[in-house]
Amino acid sequence: MAETVVVADRSRALGQGMVWRLRDDARAVGDARDLVRRALVLVGLGRDLADDAVLMVSELVTNAVLYGDAPYELVVRVDPVEVVCMVVDAGPVLPVRRDADAQAEHGRGLRIVAELSAGLYGCIPQVFATCPGLAGKATWFALPRTAGRR
Repeated sequence: MAETVVVADRSRALGQGMVWRLRDDARAVGDARDLVRRALVLVGLGRDLADDAVLMVSELVTNAVLYGDAPYELVVRVDPVEVVCMVVDAGPVLPVRRDADAQAEHGRGLRIVAELSAGLYGCIPQVFATCPGLAGKATWFALPRTAGRR
């Protein structure tokens, strides 16, 4: 199972962040879904927002396992304004949003993330919190916690 490291436990105004080192194989996807759901329930997020975050994390971890390189890390930051989730991997290849046809088996993950996050997603260089000295990339999304979201 994944190892939990609390990277920030600051005041409510600044938010709270958590990071987990994920397994180096496909089981990381299911682990990440469970971890993000539990983390978001613990901070009192609504079910719709948590469901969207779980789906998007699943897509990002799947992409990391299929196209990135181990190790993998899941970062969740929650503050009064938004929820930000990042999946970090050591691979150099940046994710690319593709136009998938209806029969395609792959190619919809980033489109799902783009839609559910209303375009608040991307990929940035990132150092690992759980593997000091190792750098990679973080594919992330943000979800506003506003009452009118859903």
